[in-house]
Amino acid sequence: MSTLPGLLPDLDVMRADFPILSRTVAEGRPLVYLDSANTSQKPQVVIDAMVDHLETHNANVARAMHQLGAEATEAFEGARDIVAGFVNAPSRDEIIFTKNASEALNLVANTLSWADDRLGVHTGDRVVITEMEHHSNIVPWQLITQRNGAELAWFGLTDDGRLDLGEIDRLLTPNTKVVSLTYVSNMLGTINPVTEIARRAHEVGAVVVVDASQAAPMMPLDVAALGADFVAFTGHKTLGPTGIGVLWGRADLLNALPVFLGGGEMIETVTMARSTYAKAPHRFEAGTPPIVEAVGLGAALTYLDEIGLDAAHAHEQAITGYLLEGLSTIPEVTVLGPADAASRGGAVSFEVEGVHPHDVAQLLDSRGIAVRAGHHCAKPAHARFGVQSSTRASSYLYTTPAEIDAFIDGLLFTLSYFGIRTL
Repeated sequence: MSTLPGLLPDLDVMRADFPILSRTVAEGRPLVYLDSANTSQKPQVVIDAMVDHLETHNANVARAMHQLGAEATEAFEGARDIVAGFVNAPSRDEIIFTKNASEALNLVANTLSWADDRLGVHTGDRVVITEMEHHSNIVPWQLITQRNGAELAWFGLTDDGRLDLGEIDRLLTPNTKVVSLTYVSNMLGTINPVTEIARRAHEVGAVVVVDASQAAPMMPLDVAALGADFVAFTGHKTLGPTGIGVLWGRADLLNALPVFLGGGEMIETVTMARSTYAKAPHRFEAGTPPIVEAVGLGAALTYLDEIGLDAAHAHEQAITGYLLEGLSTIPEVTVLGPADAASRGGAVSFEVEGVHPHDVAQLLDSRGIAVRAGHHCAKPAHARFGVQSSTRASSYLYTTPAEIDAFIDGLLFTLSYFGIRTL
């Protein structure tokens, strides 16, 4: 199955860049890592970049006047340049470093709730989200609409796990201030028509926020073409380290919003009576930032650029198609979300008839296969399909057809273990 169309060339050579993929687990079995939607594995170049920075350049940024401080600042701001290029941002000053995508989304929600009437979310206004959102793109909007007396509304889902766009005229009205949605669902895998929704939202004057945490690792992310006003993603799903996220925002909006956190570096001047604040990006980066994490993220995105996001996307769709094909041969398995790989990312959530998702995951783990079981921080989406939780297998650019074969064999073993079918 190495000839599966769309796979990255020299896949075995590329996999050697990821030290953890050579591990054996479960009494000597090779690791089959199918939990990349949760967090991706890291290539050696990312590990080396972070170690080198700590060993030879470690200092605080934008404060120390010595050589190490200059080197650290250059590395940190160089990572900002890399991120700006990765998302095709019109300006590097539109890139805000956060600790993760959750913080980025909370930053947008809270500053919009504090903003003036032109941008702010206040009594009588509406915020629109979707039923497939990660909790990080639900809870912040619940908090600010409840606090400010605004209305929270949402797109429902069709039976095959897509947004019900038949509701768009009802949801997008002149009192709609914000539309916030995921680009790619972390549970259903659905790729949403963000550009079209953004166009319709802008027609009624709404600000558009996009959670690209699942999109950024697997497909080209061009914020200039996407049509959104804010885009968030996280480093640890894009081959980078934990502890760093990215918020891109239109410069005019970023500089019109009130500040989020107060502290060092986000100010112009401070007196005992009042303070004035810097422009973006530093306006939203109070305190010592995640310096070595930014260096690691820069190395990760450079690695992804060298592979090519188009090629990575083609690989993931080929692997996802092969995974869906394998699951379709097991009658006891029900896949949640679109059935065709072209409509989805690499996260595939499913139910196994008669077996709890935690038991599925545990049996697979006993064979060296890492998947996720639970609600995947998407409880409303599970409730929509009448399930409490599911098992999720998620591939990435280093996943091989042989690993999918091992996963399907592991599911058949699980069914046999619970007496549902014989091998």
